[in-house]
Amino acid sequence: MFREAKQGRIFQDVVEQVQEAILKGKLKPGSKLPAERELKEIFSASRGTLREALRVLEQKGLITIRTGVSGGAFVKALTTYEVSESLDLLIRFQRVSLRDLAEFREGVEGIVAGLAVERAKSEDIQHLKKLLVDAKTHLEEGAAGWDEFILVDNRVHMALANIAGNPIYEWVLQTIYDNIHRYFDQFLPREERLLWENYKDLCEIVEAVEKGQAAKAHLLAQHHVYRFNRIMEENEQKSQGAKHIVYGERSNVS
Repeated sequence: MFREAKQGRIFQDVVEQVQEAILKGKLKPGSKLPAERELKEIFSASRGTLREALRVLEQKGLITIRTGVSGGAFVKALTTYEVSESLDLLIRFQRVSLRDLAEFREGVEGIVAGLAVERAKSEDIQHLKKLLVDAKTHLEEGAAGWDEFILVDNRVHMALANIAGNPIYEWVLQTIYDNIHRYFDQFLPREERLLWENYKDLCEIVEAVEKGQAAKAHLLAQHHVYRFNRIMEENEQKSQGAKHIVYGERSNVS
């Protein structure tokens, strides 16, 4: 399964060989890697290099290292958590700009809406309509229903991703919608007018899905993302401008 590591890049080669064996299914979830002494001999690697390689594999979520008499390096079952964790952190701490996030979402959510049209079943349409009813209920609560409305809005987007049937779109969008409220809270004004506009967009997208209008659903989803991002970008720019003024005043005072 393994061969001697390439000289000059022993560390990288050890990581790549073990990673490949796991991803290709040669090492099954729960199976134990050979003992440290055996791995050192196979790879012709020092103890320090081998342990560092195993730590990297553990950080990637591919193995778990247990100590004790029955310890060792064990293969983990791959989950979407490890796949999406880095993106989750970038969005959670707003290391992704509004513009980059919107550009990505415009492309992906347009595609997802189009695919949903092609793959939606009657029960999917009914589920989407039920979500619209829930959204309107919170909408009619006024400002008090803002947070709940946003949650339902997210569920509509995720329902479309689920209907589209591509797990990659679903995983990535789930990570985005688990964290996007941080951008909304900071840059989207809590105006009832915006909720009604949002609701109208969702109704039009669901209607296009129901009528089998793939191109229209695609464009509606793109426009929906673009329009609300533009509002948030304008508020972000105002916020940054206010900060510059405050910092400038402080500088003049000093």
